Amino acid sequence: MKEKAIDKVLFFVMLVLMILFLYPIFFIVMNSFKGKFFISDSPFSIPVGDSFVGLENYVEGLIRTGFFQAIGWSFFITIISVLVIVLFSSMTAYYLTRVKNKWTKAIYYMFAFSMIVPFQMVMFPTIKIADVLHLNNPLGMIVLYLGFGSGLSVFMFSGFIKSIPVEIEEAAVIDGCTPLKQFFYVVFPILKPTAITVAILNAMWIWNDYLLPYLVIGVSTKYKTVPVVIQMLVGSNGNKDLGAMMAMLVLDIIPIIVFYLSAQKYIIKGVSAGAVKG
Repeated sequence: MKEKAIDKVLFFVMLVLMILFLYPIFFIVMNSFKGKFFISDSPFSIPVGDSFVGLENYVEGLIRTGFFQAIGWSFFITIISVLVIVLFSSMTAYYLTRVKNKWTKAIYYMFAFSMIVPFQMVMFPTIKIADVLHLNNPLGMIVLYLGFGSGLSVFMFSGFIKSIPVEIEEAAVIDGCTPLKQFFYVVFPILKPTAITVAILNAMWIWNDYLLPYLVIGVSTKYKTVPVVIQMLVGSNGNKDLGAMMAMLVLDIIPIIVFYLSAQKYIIKGVSAGAVKG
């Protein structure tokens, strides 16, 4: 009886947490079908009667923001950045873990230290360097995201690689594998859970990132990402088209939710393997 009571309490707590986490999404979707004045006056009401405008906010947002071009650049930057981060950070973590000397140890701790450095501390130097090196374009953004995303990624990969028996790699060497073949044919397939976790975490961060693209690429080029064009719906005097903003936010979160749901089963497995084993 006691266990059943505990199960009921846990179920109730989880139900409350689920509602709390899902309500913001429901709030955005609900208001995306309301007129902007109704959003300001009664943001928590259901869109019925005069407040319901159908797909008008979606059409208005698509016309005013150039959403399709922006989402194309967001897909390009996010996908390539995630692939680059996963590839290079896994190779780096493998080298730092298997090669034992004071230099690799120091480099590893620098990667770990980079996770606790606030972006605000390096914001202005990053903008200056990006301008000098002409990184204010999609390819430049990929380079910057590789730099900012490598700290956590190397940390997670290193923790998992420490759990891989060295004997597996030694057997591959005996069979004639070169170091590159040893990594790509033996080690990297074992890293799949952590690789997917790293990909999910970085994809969610890069897709939703507003500050770095705004500071580096700006709003006056054709390379604007989705968060940047959504913010452009705020007028020069602070006037906001809340209906269009809500509609574009709905379209913005759909791809990342689909991606997250399709790979969520690997998150806990990858995080626990990368953190506990390290």
